[in-house]
Amino acid sequence: MKTRNLGNLKVSALGAGCMSISANYGPSANKKEGIRVIRESYEKGVSFFDTAEVYGPYINEELVGEALAPFRNEISIASKFGFNIEAGGSNSRPEHIKKVVEESLKRLKTDRIDLYYQHRVDPNVPIEDVAGAIKDLINEGKVLHFGLSEASAKTIQRAHLIQPVTAVQSEYSVMERSPERNGVLATCEELGIGFVPWGPVGMGYLTGKINSNTKFDPKNDLRSGFDRFSAENIKANMPVIDLLKKVAKEKNATPAQISLAWLLAQKTFIVPIPGTRNMDHLNENLASLNIELTVSDLSRINTALSKIEIYGGRMNEMQMKIVE
Repeated sequence: MKTRNLGNLKVSALGAGCMSISANYGPSANKKEGIRVIRESYEKGVSFFDTAEVYGPYINEELVGEALAPFRNEISIASKFGFNIEAGGSNSRPEHIKKVVEESLKRLKTDRIDLYYQHRVDPNVPIEDVAGAIKDLINEGKVLHFGLSEASAKTIQRAHLIQPVTAVQSEYSVMERSPERNGVLATCEELGIGFVPWGPVGMGYLTGKINSNTKFDPKNDLRSGFDRFSAENIKANMPVIDLLKKVAKEKNATPAQISLAWLLAQKTFIVPIPGTRNMDHLNENLASLNIELTVSDLSRINTALSKIEIYGGRMNEMQMKIVE
């Protein structure tokens, strides 16, 4: 397995997003099956696993903790804080962070979290206070590295002055390129911070297996409320899928593999975290590491992408309100 550096944290070049095993993109997978997929990822060289207290809530951390316990010292676990799960809304007050880290450690069956992200920036708590709280937890050995998720370039800079930021997480894919435009990717490069794209295959969009007839259950699939996943926008966005299919055919690959290879080729400090509960998809994702996109391939893809308009926002209005 190839490795990459997020700041000074060395991880596998592809991580594993564990959320979809338990929540948000359909009903929970069977626990036994979830553990099997996570352990199989490890066997195949993945050393970076991403979860959060809010996934489930709580059950995804428990699943990850149980699955990874036998080889805890050989892998890195990333988790996240920042929501008031019982009362709703954000809560990144230092005393809250110090309370919930203990609960996450217990669920994850570990004495430290390798990378602890603020899940969303809390407008009511100065980022300096958040960074200070994480600094304390790092001094206590309960957290090893500090991360931010969906934060602006300015917030990243302010936090980094108090406690060096190891990684920033945001949605990024051939279809969702806002980190290139809002200064976040450039800030990470400038400060030596790693970048972790979530949704690297567009929450399933870029696999080429979703079409305008695909149904998303509003009871358990967040995508049912996202503009981009409406039947008319799926139809309107087909040119992106057609482009990926065309390149995939040339490279004897799949659209998902081209999506991941494209991300890996953007910057050396990028570590995508595709999520799956399916063994075939896991193997498909990992095979993307062997796909070589040349400078000319990338230039051709980017030229074609620049002529394609993307229809529909990446999340719903309520969720975008808590993205900086």
